[in-house]
Amino acid sequence: MTEEYTIGELEKKIGYQFRDKSLLKQALTHSSFANEQRINKLKDYERLEFLGDAVLELISSEFLFRQSPKVPEGELTKTRASMVCEQSLAMCARDIDLGSYLLLGKGEEVTGGRFRDSVTSDALEALIGAIYLDGGFTNAKEFIHRFVLTDQEDKKLFYDSKTILQEIVQAEKLGEIEYHLIGEEGPDHNKSFSVELTIRGRSYGKGKGRTKKAAEQQAAYEAIHVLKKR
Repeated sequence: MTEEYTIGELEKKIGYQFRDKSLLKQALTHSSFANEQRINKLKDYERLEFLGDAVLELISSEFLFRQSPKVPEGELTKTRASMVCEQSLAMCARDIDLGSYLLLGKGEEVTGGRFRDSVTSDALEALIGAIYLDGGFTNAKEFIHRFVLTDQEDKKLFYDSKTILQEIVQAEKLGEIEYHLIGEEGPDHNKSFSVELTIRGRSYGKGKGRTKKAAEQQAAYEAIHVLKKR
């Protein structure tokens, strides 16, 4: 966290003022920072993440239950899993630039932890847990509806992008989709993959991610938008 990215700035961004600022600071404290600063392990965000995960599951379940009265349990479970998966939550975290506010250890910082999906998605759940403890269920629900359950159509397009693209390409008989690995960066424990998507030899999108699957998903999402603009 720098002077530009202060706790007050984050509070303005999310539209919630904490009464207990220590809860917000804890929600932003990665275990690597706690270890480096020799802070009590219980002061990093992992316990808050545990709580936030449960609050998020309840609120997203209620949202789907009310939104989709004719959808069976199995489909609701599948949809909820997609809505609150790591990549989806990381996308929500990016919307509020949450990674920039995190307190990280030097090693985690150097290896790109500030913008790693696994870190920012966990921090978002910790933030939800902190809001719940500080302001109760109603404030946590308001935050989740505003920052997690919005733009569901676009988010569904992202996390189902490979399937949706395949359906579009097959329906329009555009040809075979191919994913080409065009780059790898970083050490083994923190690799980043770059992928290019082509259809009949023409490039339709590029993606980058911690796994090849994530990079392909990003490329497919980009390709869908390219095809929609035709």
